[in-house]
Amino acid sequence: MYFYPGRVWLDTDGHAIQAHGGGILYDHITAKYYWYGENKDGLTYQTHPKSTNRVDIIGVSCYSSKDLWSWTNEGIVLPGEPTNVTHDLHKSKVLERPKVIYNDHTGQYVMWMHIDDANYTKASVGVAVSTSPSGPFTYLYSFRPHGFESRDMTIFKDDDGSAYLFYSSRDNTELHVSPLTKDYLNIMVAMRRILIRRHREAPAVFKLQGTYYMITSGCSGWAPNRALAHAAESIMGPWETLGNPCVGGNRFFRLTTFLSQSTFVLPLPGLPGTFIFMADRWNPSNLRDSRYVWLPLFIGGLADEPLDYSFGFPAWSRVSIYWHRKWRLPESWKGYT
Repeated sequence: MYFYPGRVWLDTDGHAIQAHGGGILYDHITAKYYWYGENKDGLTYQTHPKSTNRVDIIGVSCYSSKDLWSWTNEGIVLPGEPTNVTHDLHKSKVLERPKVIYNDHTGQYVMWMHIDDANYTKASVGVAVSTSPSGPFTYLYSFRPHGFESRDMTIFKDDDGSAYLFYSSRDNTELHVSPLTKDYLNIMVAMRRILIRRHREAPAVFKLQGTYYMITSGCSGWAPNRALAHAAESIMGPWETLGNPCVGGNRFFRLTTFLSQSTFVLPLPGLPGTFIFMADRWNPSNLRDSRYVWLPLFIGGLADEPLDYSFGFPAWSRVSIYWHRKWRLPESWKGYT
């Protein structure tokens, strides 16, 4: 079973997977992986000539898998709202980058997402909950974390069960990170500004041996740009930049993150230091045909740009995403262990 980055990826029913800007949850109860993302299986249009291309909100799709390659459509687990124009999920508005984590204390699956209006002026996060990984999810509310704009975002669950929100803020000039409350339904008072004046978005956070890592993209709308890898000894920072992690292909490919934008990094249990880098290859003229770029990511490999080790991170903190036209998981990997 091979991954083909950038090709159409079909589910078990033979339909193109619609899970853009998404993330993956492994559920110990069902022993399955769940892939959540934006369903963009609608008409791409512009509200006016200077606006960004968009698709009316359809909702958040969910797919399940045992092997990360063959995906079963679980349906739309958080649907858009077709008639109530005041609702955050009305079809005319924006729902992006849904991520789901499980709360061991409450037994709830908690979804966070970017909520906005068609002009991207609301700039908020939204929260939804479910008692099942395959939904349905109940939408709760939206808000601006700490009163700041929030656009591209992600959530990260740490080894001790604590969870954190990362979001682009202040016109995408910086990222903010904040702990979530114990029930994962809100944020705590603490907040740290990171990557200030760096203009980064699309954060994807992961961890290895006590060090936190993050992949971000630049801010160029639908157009792909150069990814950067970052590392921190504490999740609240300070975060340091390690350089472009992309390896292989031609120079243009490396400087455009293989024509894609980061959305999630999935660790492969049983293979320490091995991850799957998940990204979207957006097609702004036909967003339903945006493709997925999944590639192997390693910590400790070689990349194209030298690192500045003055901040004290060791050489093994190199993050490398390797380009392959096709690739597969090691035969030694048998799923979650």
